Amino acid sequence: MKKFLSYLLTPIFLLVWFLLLSIFHLVQVVAYRGFGVKAHRRSVDLMNLLMIRALWILGVRCSARFCEALPTDRAIIFVANHQNKFDIPGLSWYLRCYAPKFVSKIELSRGIPSISYNLRHSGAALIDRSDARQALTEIGRLGALIESTHTAAVIFPEGTRSTTGELQEFATAGVKILLKRAPGAVVVPVYIHDTWKLNRYGRFPMSAGERVSWTVLPMIEPKGKLPDQVVALAQASIRREWLAQTAVA
Repeated sequence: MKKFLSYLLTPIFLLVWFLLLSIFHLVQVVAYRGFGVKAHRRSVDLMNLLMIRALWILGVRCSARFCEALPTDRAIIFVANHQNKFDIPGLSWYLRCYAPKFVSKIELSRGIPSISYNLRHSGAALIDRSDARQALTEIGRLGALIESTHTAAVIFPEGTRSTTGELQEFATAGVKILLKRAPGAVVVPVYIHDTWKLNRYGRFPMSAGERVSWTVLPMIEPKGKLPDQVVALAQASIRREWLAQTAVA
């Protein structure tokens, strides 16, 4: 029955999703060119909210939990596991108060309505994974940006999505560069739970009736710690939450 509903509802969801991306591409262009960066950011916030709400069509329910209040007077480096493309609108919406900017592969900056435009104009680090020097330079630029503006960067140290929900090892290079260029930043782990299940059947259909969540875990103060230690602490925090939520399920 669940898979039947998934086949029935997925085309409706995908149509709504495509319409949102198409409409908000134009909205973003008008906001950015006509009213500036703040207006553009508000338009993207609204787009991300509607993207999350569109999952209701599939009977998917989303939630977020913050373990503690986060500072607004210093840069933040959010370190998250990665399971699905829907991780991004969720993080963008729930972390909107911190103006998150993503470390993203450069291919996503071309050809995708709304998504590509936002990546090119939001300050995101657009990295070429075949060019290590370019990638580290871009991540460094993002680190300097969040340090000077007291905003946030989001990085997925696993490097790719987990299609089963299993945690993968974290790479340290990107977080190291962010910490070097944003020495005043705090590191905040984020555990993303069960978004992989949205594509448990593959690209089509999407799975109906799932429950997904984003948990913003206690922050880690990097001062007095080596970058490798900070990454290890972030991974351990996410792993503990993964084990706890998996046990409950």
